[in-house]
Amino acid sequence: MTSATRLPITTTYWDIMNQLDMQGRRAVVTGGANGLGFAIVTRMLESGASVTLWDTDASSLETASSELRKRFAESAVESDVVDVTDHAAVARAATRMAASGVDMVVNSAGVAGPNMPLWEYPVDVWQHVMNVNINGTFNVCRELVPLMKTRNYGRIVNIASIAGKEGNPNASAYSASKAAVIGLTKSLGKELASSGITVNCITPAAVRTPIFSQMTPEHIQFMLSKIPMARFGLPEEIASLVCWLCTEDCSFSTGAVFDISGGRATY
Repeated sequence: MTSATRLPITTTYWDIMNQLDMQGRRAVVTGGANGLGFAIVTRMLESGASVTLWDTDASSLETASSELRKRFAESAVESDVVDVTDHAAVARAATRMAASGVDMVVNSAGVAGPNMPLWEYPVDVWQHVMNVNINGTFNVCRELVPLMKTRNYGRIVNIASIAGKEGNPNASAYSASKAAVIGLTKSLGKELASSGITVNCITPAAVRTPIFSQMTPEHIQFMLSKIPMARFGLPEEIASLVCWLCTEDCSFSTGAVFDISGGRATY
């Protein structure tokens, strides 16, 4: 993925955004080289954080990191090629983070999978969607939570989806995997409730990012038709909510699901 195909950051949006205080905080953002992950990384850097991008695409990761280092302090941007579906690889990456520590984790790595009825869904593709979206989230939380526990502080935000709440037709793997992310968030949030570490997730409606390339035009139009605001979300809008959830201001919410769906969500 190159900068030409990544959804561009709108200068006017960053100019008018509210300031968040992330000074002195270190974050890990999975899927950080593109789409929502890249927007989240950028907002964190704008807010004073240092960020390590995890992504499986080495070329895209290098391009993203190079762009960010031109805008922010080089020492604030690190990157690591990590496949979140590979537990051993995640464990090694977590070990590399031990010296600097981790204050914030955003599980943004995700895939949509194809659009087709469940009874036609390829078994290997079903397993891949599950491996990235839910097993990857499990692997990252399993290995990074202990680093947070040593500091008695942390913020974890998982990217779920409105599909995980409502179930989109012809997207059974994606819907099921994102429902699982919601359940994991609620469970882990309760487990860490007295630790100083909060765990929350967001449930966006459709946001136009490179993940759209995995979907049919019909499915994209279906998602748009369900949004009362009659538009797709912006990556920067998602990043704003995610990053607020990563601040110290968000101190009494954990195991929670935050809607950001342009009015689509009904519960």
